Amino acid sequence: MRLAFSLVELSIVLVILGLLTGGILTGQSLIRAAEMRSIVTELQRYQTAARSFQDKYFALPGDMRNATDFWGAPGNNLANCPATAGTGTQTCNGDGDGLIDEGLAGRYAEQYLFWQHLANAGLIEGTYNGRVGSGGNYHSVIGSNVPASKMSNAGWTSDNDPGGTSTTYAINYGNTLKFGGSQTNHTTQAAILTPEEAWNIDTKVDDGKPAYGKAIARYWNNACAAADDGSHANNDLNASYKLSDKSAQCALIFRNLY
Repeated sequence: MRLAFSLVELSIVLVILGLLTGGILTGQSLIRAAEMRSIVTELQRYQTAARSFQDKYFALPGDMRNATDFWGAPGNNLANCPATAGTGTQTCNGDGDGLIDEGLAGRYAEQYLFWQHLANAGLIEGTYNGRVGSGGNYHSVIGSNVPASKMSNAGWTSDNDPGGTSTTYAINYGNTLKFGGSQTNHTTQAAILTPEEAWNIDTKVDDGKPAYGKAIARYWNNACAAADDGSHANNDLNASYKLSDKSAQCALIFRNLY
């Protein structure tokens, strides 16, 4: 009776294991590539939706002064805005200043009314409550007040960003779409892309430079983009993507879109 495998049998097992491992890695690469393509598709879809909204309603979604005339106010009483949550399409008005304003207005903010108004107009899929999340004044809750991306644990936020923080360049970003990972108490701008992935998307839609054009990197710990002299990247508009870092260090901001 044989008590051990032959060398031929062991070789066959190793070959099978190698094929399985290679197939898994290839599958993961294909899934990631599909997720990367979806980011560009989603960006184009939301930009087109916002522009279509402007053409139809002569206002920006979220910033629209007379949104309640079309979709009703919470409890069918404008005086309930913004303290009372609405049902269905009930919403609140923006201030009409042409900016997708951040921050707290009761429990509403234009950056979250933005998605609710687009959905109410039938220009994007989903239902959004138009209200900040429970984690703070800028809390984006994927699937509740902002849309999810096809990339796992990522989503989109819209706002007007003056820039010049520890993680943004000293430029005015205007009305933006922001893509990144979910956070427990802030917008969807957690690092979720490697610098190479961010560079890839930037190159497809813009110029491949983290501080110029339409696609701008958001970075942490000077790891997504780095200044030529080694200082913090927000001090240098000639900064480059840090392509040698293979970990998730980046989110992206698409500026002056509408």
